[in-house]
Amino acid sequence: MIVVIIEIMTKWRPDPGSLTRPAYRSLVQAIETAIQNGVLKPGDRLPTQRQMAFDLSLSVQTVSRAYDKLVEAGKIVGEVGRGTFVRAASDEISMPFVSRKAAGRLLDMSILKPVLDHAHEEAMQKTLRAMARSLPRAMMGGFRQDLRAGDSSSAVRRWLSLCGLDLEGMAVIPTNGSTSAMTVAMMTAAQPGDLVVSEDIGHHTLRPLARFLGIRLQGVTVDAGGICPEALERICAKEPVKAVYLIPNGANPLAFTMTESRRAAVIEVARRHDLLIIENQSWGPLQDAPPPPMAAMAPERVLYFTSLTKCLLPGLRVGYLVVPDHLGASAANRHMVTSWMATNMMTEIAGRWIEEGTAETLLNRQQLALRDRADFAANVFRGLDMRTSSNGLHLWLPCHDIYEEAELVKSIRESGVAVANGASFAIGPPDRHPGLRVSIGGQSFPEFARGIRMIDARLRNRGRAE
Repeated sequence: MIVVIIEIMTKWRPDPGSLTRPAYRSLVQAIETAIQNGVLKPGDRLPTQRQMAFDLSLSVQTVSRAYDKLVEAGKIVGEVGRGTFVRAASDEISMPFVSRKAAGRLLDMSILKPVLDHAHEEAMQKTLRAMARSLPRAMMGGFRQDLRAGDSSSAVRRWLSLCGLDLEGMAVIPTNGSTSAMTVAMMTAAQPGDLVVSEDIGHHTLRPLARFLGIRLQGVTVDAGGICPEALERICAKEPVKAVYLIPNGANPLAFTMTESRRAAVIEVARRHDLLIIENQSWGPLQDAPPPPMAAMAPERVLYFTSLTKCLLPGLRVGYLVVPDHLGASAANRHMVTSWMATNMMTEIAGRWIEEGTAETLLNRQQLALRDRADFAANVFRGLDMRTSSNGLHLWLPCHDIYEEAELVKSIRESGVAVANGASFAIGPPDRHPGLRVSIGGQSFPEFARGIRMIDARLRNRGRAE
């Protein structure tokens, strides 16, 4: 028997009316977006350059230039005699921050860390000494965590109340930080093949996580106030959406905080289309008087997570995933198969710090330190566009376009400072929000101040060159 394999060329074409000048760059963005959203899948064969040029009324040279850029970026591959194909997605995650080896040679302002000082060392030493004198047997021998232990824990309730949450009708799962909680939330909210939408600039691991889980991901337009309800409505009207993933409290790269009215408008869309909402509040209660969590406004449909890692201590990998009661068992099962349980020692330390007031003391110190650093940066960057949130861990410095972004990241790194590029956080076209994310924690104040001045010098030089 002879088996004949017929390759079918994809029928996908970008909308000619959506292309802007320069056309090659617009075509690159259209193809990248189609790949990210799963419209173009690994192995799909693209039209020939001549056919694409004909369909879009472009020159063959324009299409050839776009294809060359996509080949350079590793998005597509040309095979002699067969055509041009969408490449399989790499399992490597593109990180916005520098490697540990490179960080040793640079002043690393690319990764988000809280401000640390002697108080953190003293607090940890004191707690470890106390634990050494009276180790709880459950901490040493516990191999099964009560899946609903968080519901009755006074420490967990106290911490979540600082975040603005009342746990009535909700289940809590302790996790090993926000990353674990985020994975469980995504697995609970959506199945392979489902569509999840998010702000079009957000968490840098969301795209690879969705890809690994087989979940389709699409970015939704944001403005200075966060995700646009009208844009979310339009997407939901076109096809079924399972969930919307949001970072509403300052931790988004653009440093916006969604107002209560904007949150209410998004919740209204979610209720109308029966969407679940995944709310990332990884910074915990770091902000001053933020709007109420969406989980408090719509507890029946919000999967909320937070942690102590960003606002207190990087090594304290403790987080809490809060879900509606009807999703409690599903979330607990998914946490069990991915992590089994949160680490006993970390949850014990976190519980002691919260109950003894140590957590709030360190939180207050963190808020003051970050406020001072933001004020210092605003003074240095006077006259430049700088955005930050209340007690935020980073600054956002907008760029004119993605090319300027890349040049500035390179130039600043050559001066000895590492910052994160905005394209790493894109959920959709990488050039929609060009800019630099600058961490203001993780360094001593003198080192932080030196880094800010060095960045400012490069920005000012850029202005003179233009």
